[in-house]
Amino acid sequence: MIEGVKQQKWWGWGEDGKSYSHHDKPKFAPFVKKMVGVDITAAVPPSPRFDDLEVPASQLGEGLRGELVAILGEEFVQTDDETRVVHAFGKGVRDLMRVRAGQLGRLPDVVLYPGSQAEVERLVDAVIAADGVLIPFGGGSNIVAALEAEPGETRQVVSVNLGRLSRVLEIDESSGLAHIQAGVFGPDMEDQLNAQGWTLGHHPDSFVWSTLGGWIATRSSGMQSDKYGDIADIVRGLTMVMPGQVLTLRPLPSSSSGPSVREMVLGSEGRLGIITSAWVNVHRLPEVRELQSYFFATYEDGLKACEQIMASDAAPMMARVSDAVETQYIMANGKKSSRIGSLSSKAIQKIMEAKGWDLEKIAMSFVGFEGSPTHVRYEKGLVSRIVKANGGISVGKGPGTLYDQKKYDTPYIRDFMLDRGLICDVSETTTPWAYAEQIHTNTVARFQKAMDEIGVRGVVFCHLSHSYHSGACQYFTFAIADDSENQMATYDVAKRVIQQSFMDNHGTVSHHHGVGEEHSPWMDQDISPAGVFIQRKLFDGVDPGHHLNPGKIIHEGRPGISSNSQDA
Repeated sequence: MIEGVKQQKWWGWGEDGKSYSHHDKPKFAPFVKKMVGVDITAAVPPSPRFDDLEVPASQLGEGLRGELVAILGEEFVQTDDETRVVHAFGKGVRDLMRVRAGQLGRLPDVVLYPGSQAEVERLVDAVIAADGVLIPFGGGSNIVAALEAEPGETRQVVSVNLGRLSRVLEIDESSGLAHIQAGVFGPDMEDQLNAQGWTLGHHPDSFVWSTLGGWIATRSSGMQSDKYGDIADIVRGLTMVMPGQVLTLRPLPSSSSGPSVREMVLGSEGRLGIITSAWVNVHRLPEVRELQSYFFATYEDGLKACEQIMASDAAPMMARVSDAVETQYIMANGKKSSRIGSLSSKAIQKIMEAKGWDLEKIAMSFVGFEGSPTHVRYEKGLVSRIVKANGGISVGKGPGTLYDQKKYDTPYIRDFMLDRGLICDVSETTTPWAYAEQIHTNTVARFQKAMDEIGVRGVVFCHLSHSYHSGACQYFTFAIADDSENQMATYDVAKRVIQQSFMDNHGTVSHHHGVGEEHSPWMDQDISPAGVFIQRKLFDGVDPGHHLNPGKIIHEGRPGISSNSQDA
């Protein structure tokens, strides 16, 4: 490991020694048993041992190695087995299943840690001159198979970890812009900005283990995007190292300079070059920040309320509503209640029963507010009236505060579930408001039908996570009880049916996770064959030798099976 550069554990999410626990959540085990029939309290095998892996040797040649050491120094040219395995995968469920099983695929031959713009420029030219493959690496949190070399790649594969490029370089206070290096992790960036009274306001679920460059490369979105915008709105300019040249886009508020090159870079997943820094919108820290919690009789009522909130004068930083099953999941993850909390819950339950609500169908919502005290009071009043008009009730700040404190811990639950034979994953999409209810209803129904047909217990649930003038993102989570030798095939069935439902119900392949290899088989349905043609021409034109993360976004796959799948 390189001092000052964080690294996740090789077999799962986050840092060693930190994991999900159900022991202080008495309702969680019964919830899982009810939904998928698995007893999570049973004994599980110990964590995998790295020493049990058979790691293929590095294929880095002495010639290229010598050049890279001359550019970076010996310390920042790493070829040890664990570093190479960590950088070979993202943290998608398919990645985790394969690495745990020792199916390592084509590992990088070397991991580089450049410390300056000039070093990135030199190493890019050196690798391409040696006919190597370059894969940019941020925090390793990617879940769409965007970090692994293609199977059978015979050229030298180089992973470029940008973790040493982690500084806020400049803040233009007059313009509300900051120039920030691409390798900075979310918390480190916010600490630097907050110290000077500023915030980016971008908080994806992966915030702790993802970087500014990774957000840009995948068109990321954060929990507070309703106020601050997606990363595509936040990034105003950037620098990207390309073969033999450097792209520099100045931080302009808008321009009419032909087809937007900035937009071409956003979401390009390393296919066009290595992003080294960006100019981004920043905002003064708000005086007040509040998350209010609400309940609705049904998810459909919550969807209508969110649509009306977006059409109103209210502009909350976040408007989120969970469907019935996800609401049960959230409540099952609550810790053992205090006497006061228990009495409060019983009082709310009585109110719901008095209103004639079916407690199996209720939907929980969180709405976030930021700004001056006067502004927050005004927005809360507007939202309160909309909630009441849709039959909802307010339950105050308590649940929202707990959610805010634990929001970055959720990814750890996937490792916990895999240990117990449960495959858990997520897929997200956007639709116009007119189809928001339809895509939810049909996706849930198709998933359950598919699981019934193959005889596997599974559950899917959803929340609306990001809202816009014309529509919203809905974020689906699914869990499948299958610890058999066929679990990869079972996973493919589930992933395929969900993604195809998105296509058939006016959705997109992804709202903010990106394309990688996992979602590329649906691209011709999403952007039309002509759109795929344009993207292919762009990538081939910039990188005719296919040195820059080849096989991502555009590749020849079939729905539900990436080119790196076990049976591909």
